[in-house]
Amino acid sequence: MKIDLADASRTLDIPARIVDAAQASLEQVADAWRERDVQAFAVSAKVIAAFARAGIDDSHLAGSTGYAYHDRGREAYEALLADVFEAPAALARLQFVSGTHAIVATLGALLPRGGTLCSLTGAPYDTLRMALVDHPAGLAKARGVEYLETAWTTGAAPREEDAKDALRRVPDVVFIQRSRGYAPRPSLSVAQIGALIEIVRRHSPSSIVVVDNCYGELVERAEPTGVGADLIVGSLIKNPGGGLATTGGYVAGDAQLVARVADFAFAPGLGSAVGPTLDAQRWFFAGLHRAPRAVAESLKTLDFAAALFARLGCEVDPVAGAPRTDIIQAIKLGNVARLEGFARGLQRLLPVNARATPQPGPVPGYADPVIMAGGAFVSGATLELSCDAPLREPYEVYVQGGLDAAHGVLALMGAAAGALA
Repeated sequence: MKIDLADASRTLDIPARIVDAAQASLEQVADAWRERDVQAFAVSAKVIAAFARAGIDDSHLAGSTGYAYHDRGREAYEALLADVFEAPAALARLQFVSGTHAIVATLGALLPRGGTLCSLTGAPYDTLRMALVDHPAGLAKARGVEYLETAWTTGAAPREEDAKDALRRVPDVVFIQRSRGYAPRPSLSVAQIGALIEIVRRHSPSSIVVVDNCYGELVERAEPTGVGADLIVGSLIKNPGGGLATTGGYVAGDAQLVARVADFAFAPGLGSAVGPTLDAQRWFFAGLHRAPRAVAESLKTLDFAAALFARLGCEVDPVAGAPRTDIIQAIKLGNVARLEGFARGLQRLLPVNARATPQPGPVPGYADPVIMAGGAFVSGATLELSCDAPLREPYEVYVQGGLDAAHGVLALMGAAAGALA
C-alpha cells in the first residue's frame, strides 16, 4: 500500500522538501513496519493469554474508595500485571504518580540507613539523580546512603571490567536503567540486561537488582524479570497503560521485596492491603490489553522519525529499522534554534494545546533549561507522542511514543518543517 502525503501536507502547510523526504522515508520503513507488526502480534498473544488466565469480569472494573480493603479489581490487575511481566508479584497503584516516584519508593524501601546503592548504567536520568543524590532530602544526604556509579566507557553496554570495582563493595542495591534518558548511550535490550545481571551475580550475589523499566515495557517479548531482575519499576501512563491509564506506577518481581515496597509506600502492616482505585481500574485493564498495539504504533512512528531526519542530514539513534528496546528516538539537531523549531513544529500538530508555543525553561530536577512539546489527553503520558530536549551539547531532541503512526508521521513532518525548512 502506497501512502500519498501530498494532500495532507498541503492542508498542514508542510514545505515540499519535507514532503518529498517524508514520502521517501515511508517507503524506506515499509519492511521495518511489517516487522514491528509481527513482533506486536507475538507480544499481544502473551498479553491476551494472561487475560484469558485472569478471568476478569465486570465486578473487577468497579473501583474503590477510602481505605479500599478487599479491592478485587486491584488484586486481579496486580496478578495480571505480574503474569505479563513473568513476575511472582506486582504492586500497581494510582498513588504512585510517576515512574520516578515508584523508583524512589522502591529504593527507599530496600536501602538501609548507611547502605550502598550502585548505578550500573552510569548516571541515571536527571530527575532521579536529583532525588537520590543531589537533593538534601534524598537518600544520599538524608539517610547516609553511599552512592556508586559505574562508568559506561564504550560499547553497547557497560563492560564487566568497568563494574567489578563497584561490585566489590557489595552494594545493597544495584540499579539498572533500561532507557537512555538524556545520556548519549543506547538503551538496553532485555538480553543485555540479563548479561549485566549475570555480572552482578558473579561479583556481588547478595545485591538486589532493580531495573528501571520505563519506556521499555512490551517492546520485546521478554521483560527483565524474565532474565533475573529482582524488581522492575515503571509508570502506568507510559507503555503498560496503552494510552488509557490516567495515572499510576508499578513495582513487579520477588514477592517479599514487593511487600517491602508496599509497607514503605503505605504503612508497615498495611502494605498492599490498602490503596483506593477510584475510577482508574477500568482504564488500567483496558490500557494493558491495548498496550502491545500502542507500543507497536510508537515504534513505527520512531522508525519514520529516524528515516526522515537522517534523510534531512541529522544524526539519529537508533537508525530506522534497527532493533529497538524502548519508545525513544534521539535526533541530533546541533543547535538551540533547531531544538526550538522542532518542539514548536511538533506542538502545532498535537491534539491538545496545539496553539501553545513551547519555550525553554527550568524543570524541577534538571540542571539545564529544557524545551518540551506535549499535547496528550493524559498529562505526562509520553506514549501519546511528545518530545523534550535539554539545552546543552550535543543538542539532541528525544522523541517519545506515538499512539497512532498516521498522526506520528504528520506531526513529525511538522517538526521537521519547524527545525529544518
